[in-house]
Amino acid sequence: MNGAIFLLCLAVFLFLALMVVLSAIKIVPEYERGVVFRLGRLVGPRGPGLFLLIPIFERMVRVDTRVITMDVPAQEVITLDNVTIKVNAVLYFMVVNPSLAVVKVMDYIRATMQIAQTTLRSAVGQVNLDTLLAHREELNSRLQKIIDEQTEPWGVKVTIVEVKDVELPQSMQRAMAKQAEAEREKRAKIIHAAGEFEASQKLAEAADVIAREPVTLQLRYLQTLTEIAVEKNSTIIFPLPVDTIKVFTDMANYAGANGTPGNRPNPPAAPAPQPPTTGRLES
Repeated sequence: MNGAIFLLCLAVFLFLALMVVLSAIKIVPEYERGVVFRLGRLVGPRGPGLFLLIPIFERMVRVDTRVITMDVPAQEVITLDNVTIKVNAVLYFMVVNPSLAVVKVMDYIRATMQIAQTTLRSAVGQVNLDTLLAHREELNSRLQKIIDEQTEPWGVKVTIVEVKDVELPQSMQRAMAKQAEAEREKRAKIIHAAGEFEASQKLAEAADVIAREPVTLQLRYLQTLTEIAVEKNSTIIFPLPVDTIKVFTDMANYAGANGTPGNRPNPPAAPAPQPPTTGRLES
């Protein structure tokens, strides 16, 4: 009987000793560190790999050293030019000093998130809407610098801060659309005016050439008639000098009045040139 009790006590003792030994053996992966406290005092980080703790006297807190990605919830902000918008961001940070992350702050993830939200509202409120939309990289750099300075005492390094989305009110979206449309119309009118100016310069040069060489006007006139006559059913109206036709009509009238060509006196001289009239040619 006494032997059975002894064996039972020995088994219990061995079991407790095994549990103590197992609790003293710690394995920490590469992406974690174990912050060790001995009787409540900080000893320092250990790991990665296998190490031993003094049972009962030492305690370990695991800290993840990988980069943590966190979405900053949308914040309603009034910009410098009094436009109410909603803006959200994404935050990338990591623990570079595990001891400070455990000792200096209770929950470094939640604390970093709160700092990011307040800094986002403050930074966006100090710029106007155009700067926020056109120079977002500068705002991202500014946010990263401010948040990193505040989390540095906690052993937390903020690597990247990116503004993801800017939500504008409907009235502002309509105003921006009208502004963009007006800007496009402005560019179109400027281009059209520049084309008209270049065309007028070319026409002025052509007028100078025609003034020096009047025959070029007749050539251009004939070319225009040729181009118009390409169509089969077309009516062409062009000016014709009266003196060109009057010579033939006077000769015909004179011949009809005298009857015989032998007794015909000299035909009258051609009249002085008259202003051109309008002839009509149909094709």
